[in-house]
This record gives sequence, C-alpha cells and structure tokens, in this order.
Amino acid sequence: MTVDYVARRARLAELLPAREVHALLVTSPVNVRYLTGLASSNAAVLVRADGTALLATDNRYIDVARTLDVPSTETYDVAERLAEPGVGIEAAWMSVATYRRLGEGLVPLEPVVELLRAVKDDGELELLRTACAITDQAFADVSGKIAPGVTERELARLLDHRMAELGADKPAFDTIVAAGENGAVPHHAPSDRELRAGDLVTMDFGARYQGYHADMTRTVCLGRPAGWQREIHELVAEAQRAGRHALAPGAGAAEVDAAARSVIEDAGHGEHFRHGLGHGVGLEIHEEPFLGPSRTGRLEDRVPITVEPGVYLPGRGGVRIEDTLVTREGGPELFTKTTKELLVL
Repeated sequence: MTVDYVARRARLAELLPAREVHALLVTSPVNVRYLTGLASSNAAVLVRADGTALLATDNRYIDVARTLDVPSTETYDVAERLAEPGVGIEAAWMSVATYRRLGEGLVPLEPVVELLRAVKDDGELELLRTACAITDQAFADVSGKIAPGVTERELARLLDHRMAELGADKPAFDTIVAAGENGAVPHHAPSDRELRAGDLVTMDFGARYQGYHADMTRTVCLGRPAGWQREIHELVAEAQRAGRHALAPGAGAAEVDAAARSVIEDAGHGEHFRHGLGHGVGLEIHEEPFLGPSRTGRLEDRVPITVEPGVYLPGRGGVRIEDTLVTREGGPELFTKTTKELLVL
C-alpha cells in the first residue's frame, strides 16, 4: 500500500492552530506509525503547524527511520529530544512522570490524530477488506471441526492457526470462544471446558493483516436449538440488522446505538445487553468512533466500525452477532460476509 504520509501530517498540522499550539509531540506508537510509517516500541514525531516534522527513535529503528519521508534523529529519550515550550502533547499517552520531567510549557491535548485515523483512505480500506476476508474464510474452514468434545481453548487455537495459514500477521486480539453458560460472559477467556450437545457457542475473533484489524462474532448451536436459544438469536439478529441500517454519515453515535438497543429493550432484555454497540477498527482493534448510549459525535463517510449487540443470560448462555462495516453514502458496506443465520452444527 502506497501511503502519502506527508499529506497525513499536513492534515494534522491544519488542526493545530485551533488548539492554540504550534506543534504536536506524538508519542502513541500507533499514531507515530500512522504519520510516518515507522512501527516501533520507542519513537516520537514532532509535527509543526507549518507541516514540517522531525522523527526521533533509538538505534534499533533508526536505519528504517532514515528511509522514510521525514527527517529523523537518533536518541533514547525520544520525548525529551523533541519537547519544546508551547508544544501540544497526547495527554492519553504521556505518563505523568514524563510530563513532569519535561518541564512546564507543554500543552496536554485530547485525541487529535485519532480523529484523522477514523476516516480511512482507499489503501486502508483494502487492507481491512483482506483482513475480513481472511476472518470469513477461517470460520468457513474451521466450522466443520466445531463439535462436542472439542474444548474452547482448542477451538480458539484452530481459528488462530487457520488465520495465520491464510496470511494474517497474527490474531487481531485474543480470540474468544464461549460455550454454553460461558456465553453469558461477553469477554470470556477460552478454557478447557468441552463443547457439548445443546450448547450455544459464541466465537469473537479476527485477523490482523499488515497492521489492520478485522472483528467478527458469530454464535452457533451444537444440535437442535431449544426455543429460548432460537428466540434470543433471532432477537440479536434483529437488533444487529437495525444497528447496521442506522449506520450512515451524519448519524449520531448514540442514535445508532439506540436503534439496536431499543429492539432488545422492547423484548424485555435491556438488562442483558451490557456493553456499547460497536467501535471503530483500523490500526487498533478498538479506536474512534465508539457507539454507545452516552457517546457523542457523528459518523463521517468511510469509517470502518463494528455493530455487535448481544444478549447474555447468566447461568444459561448468550448470543452476540458482530460485523465490520464501513459507513458510505447510500448505505454501509459490509466487510464480514459470513452468514448471520443460526448455524446448527
């Protein structure tokens, strides 16, 4: 993917005067990568309001840094090397200890680069499409192995291994497999609990491809579903459909959440949907924007985002259905294509 990092930094520079700073010291590793192309564990980039920039990193990464389209300097104390009075800092990333050490004159700012990252260019969207296609194919390839006697941990490993075989860098996050009563825990960690006939099994997973993260959840049933299992699956599917249809440039984050949440609340399960409806995806698995009852702001065009309602019944089990989509004029584009029908295995 060819990326115009100079243009990305120029867009950031345009936002700085309104924040009353003449430069921004970027220390978030993900944001440094977004602005320069350098993936590292120790780097910072100073972006000035005139669009010029300086990248600092240590000798593990300096050779790569010098091949990029931004002037680079080698130092271990990267933040100290670039800090200047009147410079903005990423308040969410710089530690209090570092802030105090650098002295007065720095201006803590709320997220800025994250706002730019929310809207993706064509190259980013293509990488996300590939990550989602790998995720879909991994599910298709592994679904025939979902059977009684397989443990949650074994199933998670099968999904992770297949995504790697299909070209993923690594899993986008720790794969979730929750069987039976464990499905009532939204972020259950896979255990040695064996899958059994009659279980609902929720799988939340995704591939990371060239740094970009996919996210998908499907719930299947081992054997003929009981009435309550089919009922909550149909309910979650209806809520997820309402949330998908509400995605549009200009839609409010809380309004999209409400479109799905109201379906579940009207069915008497409001207390059993205990998390936000979705989140942005990209260089991080959870990034701006976020969909939830108290979230503010409106969606823009070309924003990849998840829609993932769930119903969780303590002691019994749960259902979550999640897709990665992209906001578009005329309706969202669906990136994860696996069927949302209740699969009976």
